[in-house]
Amino acid sequence: MIALNINGQEFEFTVTVAIYNQYINEMQPNNKVTPAHNFLMRSIKPEQKDDFKTVMELPGAPIQIAAKIIEEYSPDLEITVGK
Repeated sequence: MIALNINGQEFEFTVTVAIYNQYINEMQPNNKVTPAHNFLMRSIKPEQKDDFKTVMELPGAPIQIAAKIIEEYSPDLEITVGK
């Protein structure tokens, strides 16, 4: 569970590998907002959906919120290239 405080309201998101992968698979070079919106609506705590829809109407909100959740969800990996 990832909790975010957005404009004074706390929202809870549960991200799974399936939800994350679906988000990444939906991303297209010319379509970023719809996949972010869908990702957030799939992962928001069900009883918070109605309140969250109001936040999602703010310009740029889906992209900003999705970025914060992805940042928190994704592990920090140490990757090196072997030669």
